[in-house]
Amino acid sequence: MLERIEKLQVISLGILIGLALVVSTKMVASTIQKNEISVTGSAYEIVKSDSGTLNIEIDVKKPSRQEAYKTSQEQLKVVMQYLKDKKIDKILVKTPNIYATYKNDSRGYSTNEVDHYNYYQPISISSDNVELIKEISTDIGGLINKGIVVNAENPSYDYSGLPKLKVSLLEKASKDAKDRAESMLKPSHNRVGKISAVRMGVYQITPVDSTNVSDMGINDTSTIDKKVTAVANVTFKIK
Repeated sequence: MLERIEKLQVISLGILIGLALVVSTKMVASTIQKNEISVTGSAYEIVKSDSGTLNIEIDVKKPSRQEAYKTSQEQLKVVMQYLKDKKIDKILVKTPNIYATYKNDSRGYSTNEVDHYNYYQPISISSDNVELIKEISTDIGGLINKGIVVNAENPSYDYSGLPKLKVSLLEKASKDAKDRAESMLKPSHNRVGKISAVRMGVYQITPVDSTNVSDMGINDTSTIDKKVTAVANVTFKIK
C-alpha cells in the first residue's frame, strides 16, 4: 500500500513538472515572437531655484474700524521701508480684509456687541535673490519689537529653466533605458534595435534628499535646491 502511494506521488510530481515546462516554454516563445523589449530609464539633475516669493500679512486689532485702518496704514509704511532697506523691489500690496469680532456673554454665546476689529493687510514680495527671500521669511517677525505683528507664510521657490531641463532629462532617461536594455540582452547575444514606442512618465521635483514619488508627479516649491527626476518607458526592437 505504501509503495503504491509513493508511486502515485512520483507520477503526480512528474505531471506538475511537465506542465511547468510547457507553461514556461510558452512564455519564452511569446517574448521571442514579439521581438521587443520594454525598459524603464531615469535621469535626474540638482538645480537651484532662481526666484522666490513670500506672502506676508500685517495683523491689526483695534476697538474701532477707524483706529484699525489708521494703525494699519502707519504700520504699512514701516513694513514697506523695511522691505526697501532689504533691497526688495517687487512688492505688491493687496486688498485688505477687515471684520469684527463680537463679545461673548456669560454663557459663552456671541452677542451683537463688537469687541474689536481685525484688519489684515496682505503683501506679496518676490526676488531673484532666493537667499534674501529666505532671510526675510525668518527675520520679518522681528518687527514685533516695533509693535507690528506680521505673519509670514512659507516662502515659495521656483526654477525658471525647468521647461528646457525637462526636455534634456527626457533624452537622458531614454539613453538610460537603452543602456539597461543592452545590459539585459547581452547574455543572449542579442542587440538593441530601433525604438518602437516611448512613454514619458511624470516628473518628480522634490527636495534633494527626498525619496518621495507620486503617480501624479511632485512639484516642490518649499526648498531652494531641488532634485528634478524624469522617467521614460522605452520599447526597443530586438536585433
